[in-house]
Amino acid sequence: MTEFRAEVGFSALSQVEAYWEALRGTRLVPKRSDIDPRGIESALEYTFVVERIAPGMARIRIAGSHLSDLMGMEVRGMPLTSLIAPSGRRQVNDLIEDVCQRPALCEMRLNADTTITKSHLDARMLLLPMKSDLGDISRILGCFVARGDIGVAPRRFDVIGAKIRPLTASSMAPTPPMQDETGHETPARADGFAEPVSPFQTRTPRRDVPYLRVVKSDD
Repeated sequence: MTEFRAEVGFSALSQVEAYWEALRGTRLVPKRSDIDPRGIESALEYTFVVERIAPGMARIRIAGSHLSDLMGMEVRGMPLTSLIAPSGRRQVNDLIEDVCQRPALCEMRLNADTTITKSHLDARMLLLPMKSDLGDISRILGCFVARGDIGVAPRRFDVIGAKIRPLTASSMAPTPPMQDETGHETPARADGFAEPVSPFQTRTPRRDVPYLRVVKSDD
């Protein structure tokens, strides 16, 4: 996923991703309530949080100053695709759906073309899924970095490329075998419909019962 960040100036994306990875640990994704702005203080101006409100649609809930500078206005409450040129909005909507439904991590490479009043901008956007307080994956921690002179706002971006990586929870350590009171391992509980296997034991004849008996008959 770091292939798009080879150029100098996109370190904020790596910082946000590393913070998100640390939060999720062995879980599939972290919770929105786990986020502490102090953990990504140096990247806050490029960071945002969006809420998936419908299939493929995400609304910006929190955004750093860099996004507001690009749009020339406060972006809270606006769709995330407001930053995208009309021709690329359908693709971004599909990527948002992948991020929340698979779930997956997504990184996009974007640019804004040069005009008389606007210089070329090279940008990267990172989308990282999170759970809401209800437990559904409907929040996204994002990072958007554009390099160059912003010029006259608003600036909207074309999607040049995208990479997506489906997520899996980290495997947990195997559970050690149970032991009985004597310290011996007890049989593990079988899965499915199988019953647990009892340990094999040999039986010895009781000493208080004679092995042979004489049966007397007067007939």
